[in-house]
Amino acid sequence: MARDIQERIKKLIIDQRLPSGASLPTEPELMELLGVSRNSVREALKALQAMGIVEIRHGFGTYVGPMSVAPMIEGLTFRTVAGHYRGEDSLLQLLELREAVETGLVARLAGRVPEADLAELDALVDRMDAEAASPSGAVHAETDRAFHAALYRGLDNVLLGEVLEAFWDAFHRVRTDLVDVPQDPKVTCRQHREILDAVRSGDVLRAERSLREHFGNIRTRLSAPAPTGNTNSPYGT
Repeated sequence: MARDIQERIKKLIIDQRLPSGASLPTEPELMELLGVSRNSVREALKALQAMGIVEIRHGFGTYVGPMSVAPMIEGLTFRTVAGHYRGEDSLLQLLELREAVETGLVARLAGRVPEADLAELDALVDRMDAEAASPSGAVHAETDRAFHAALYRGLDNVLLGEVLEAFWDAFHRVRTDLVDVPQDPKVTCRQHREILDAVRSGDVLRAERSLREHFGNIRTRLSAPAPTGNTNSPYGT
């Protein structure tokens, strides 16, 4: 019953082409329209608010929500982290999803990245070189993250950006449990420059090959046996 009411309210939003922020009928109006009780309407609206479909502003009314995929992404991140701490290969599964998405879309980028984005990508690879040459001798995760975000920005695909963010968030939360597989930071720099050069030149096969090489290194780290005795949860106890 509750699910049916949710679906009918969603259908109302779709049928009336209501944009984010548009006002929805009042609770009494929804009760009459749907032929259900006040409690049923409130229960359905609370569930839809949790999904970001509606926004309840107490004292003002109910409005169409931002329709963000943030709840789905948070659920995906939580599922991945929880699975990791249960000994599952959930992080590796998320990596494979990300690899499939990125290698599948890079063909649309080859030879088409705007000059401004290419300049930003050049600067990020230069930053990687500087970080590799620093006393710490490691490329910062934030720089790597920024590179991939800038690479796909031109596709103007919000969902893609949020899926990539889910990977980074999950990876960040379990990073202390990952085996430290030694890797020359110069290799990381070379791989990113190779990806950039292939995209700039429009060489699709080279771009795909470079991305797979890059993900292969990450997969090696995720596939290594996890250390024993670490029970710390990134979500607290």
